[in-house]
This record gives sequence, structure tokens and C-alpha cells, in this order.
Amino acid sequence: MDISSILQGGYQHPLSRSWQGRRQLTKSMFMYPIFITDDPDASVVISSLPGQRRWGVNQLESFLGPLVKKGLKSVILFGVPLNCEKDGRGTPADDPSGPVIQAIKKIRLLFPSLYIACDVCLCEYTSHGHCGLLHTDGTINTKPSVLRLAEVSVNYAKAGAHCVAPSDMMDGRIKAIKQAFIDADLASKCTLMSYSAKFASALYGPFRDAAGSAPSFGDRKCYQLPPTAKGLARRAIQRDMVEGADIIMVKPALPYLDIISDAAQLAPDHPLACYQVSGEFAMVHAGAAAGVYDLKTMAFETTESMVRAGATLILSYFTPDFLDWLEM
Repeated sequence: MDISSILQGGYQHPLSRSWQGRRQLTKSMFMYPIFITDDPDASVVISSLPGQRRWGVNQLESFLGPLVKKGLKSVILFGVPLNCEKDGRGTPADDPSGPVIQAIKKIRLLFPSLYIACDVCLCEYTSHGHCGLLHTDGTINTKPSVLRLAEVSVNYAKAGAHCVAPSDMMDGRIKAIKQAFIDADLASKCTLMSYSAKFASALYGPFRDAAGSAPSFGDRKCYQLPPTAKGLARRAIQRDMVEGADIIMVKPALPYLDIISDAAQLAPDHPLACYQVSGEFAMVHAGAAAGVYDLKTMAFETTESMVRAGATLILSYFTPDFLDWLEM
């Protein structure tokens, strides 16, 4: 056997195996997506998302306190308004008495060191369930959509959000939000994390159940990327870089590892996020429950594949688990 054929000596020990990775998982790499509803005392189980709940602002101290003590560094907030009147422009999105702005203020008060990102979209707040404003024929009306998204982003930043993350996939919204931040003297005070390559995936089902954000008609295939669209994803990533995104994101994660890898090459100087979405999380749990594999082992394997592809930040419902697992 040729000398160059011998590789196993380099990974025969658990420690030397760990050295084979270019980057190791750390607690700070995980951002926890949480659902905030407009019932302040809510603690409602989401049946399709194992272990996850909709939370009211009065529950945040008892819910987040133990996680912060374990090393939780960041969260991303998703508003779930159940008791408001929705309309065509998503007016409740930045209601000062609504769940997101109330949660920002509460978390800033309770946990000053916790980094708060806010998802920015209109689907949870519009009467039609789409991510932007519509023409009379039901198609997206882009210009007022991006202006409204920029308005919501500014109001989240003013409330104290450290980061806004527009997930709507409207053309030009990153530039509009960045300019709105500049005009409001917020550009150096709030990070802009773009869902740059967000695909029209079948893996969003549990999230839509959790957030009540399914469209009332049609689908989102005209603004979310087609799953085959590698070139479009690359173009969207490059566009958002030019328009002022501070962080680039790919969503979902596991079926799009090649896009994460592309993003790492296209944006080598940007932090690169990926979202291990609700369907991915539920799928790993379902396989473990069926005895196909060990839950922890598969959670690590899937997450480490994202890091291997180039991700530096992972949005994951497994975050509380990793706060425990990474202690071991």
C-alpha cells in the first residue's frame, strides 16, 4: 500500500477526529426562532413542531431565562397575531402594542445581553396571507410592498431590535430598508440580515401552522425561488450584497447545501446564515421517533453539514438542545 493511501491514522482518536473539521459548532452560532403571540399569557404547544410553543410576552422571562443561563446568545422573533384585525397592507406588523414590539422591549429589559433579530414579513399580518401588498388582480405590487417592509423594519429597530431579517423575497427590499435606516439614522445601529436565497419549499408546513401564515389563495412561487434555480439564487445573493445586506441567508438549509457553499464563495466577507426550517426539524424528529437513527446524532450530522458547506450562523429549533449538547 502506498504511503499516501494511509488516512485512518489521522482520525483514529476522538480528539483528532474533531480536528478534521475546518470549523467547530459553538453555542454562539445558534439563533433560536421563537413565536410571539398577542395573548400575553400564552404558552401554546405547536403540535407539528416538537417541543416548540407560541409564547406571550409575560412568559418570556420564565421561558428564556434558563436558556440564557445555558448560553443562549440570540433569538429571532416571529409575530403570531391571533386577536387583531388584519388588512391588505399588514398594518398590525408594527403596532406598538403588538407582539413583536412588545417582545423586543421586554427582552431588552429582562436580558440586556441577548441579541434580538426580528423576522420582517407581512404574511402573518395581511388579510390575504401574502408577503407583500397586492394589485387588484392578486399579483404582488412591489413598490408599496418594499416601502411598507422598510417602514416595519425601521419601527422594529426603533423599538430596540439589534437585527431585522426580511423574509418576504420582494425585489429591492434590501436597498429600501438600508436607505430607510440611513434616513432614520439607524444604519449603524441595526444589522440587516437578508433571506437572500429563500426557496419555495415543501418544508415550511409546520411553520405555517405555528404562525398562521398560509396564503388565503394561490402560493408564493412567484416570489420565492424555484427549487431548481441555482443561478437565480446566486444572482439574488449578489444583488443583496450590493444593496447593503450585512448578513446573507439561505433557506431551507439541508436540501440547499450547494447554495450555502455558493454563497460562501460569492460572499466570503459576509457572515453566512442558514435556516434549518420547521420541516427539516420535524423530519429529523420523525425519523428518530421511528427508530431510523438517534436524534442527537442526526441533529449533529445535519447541522455540521451546514457548517461544512460554509454557514457561520444557524437558525434552528434545535438551539435549546445544542445548548445542552455542546456542554458535553
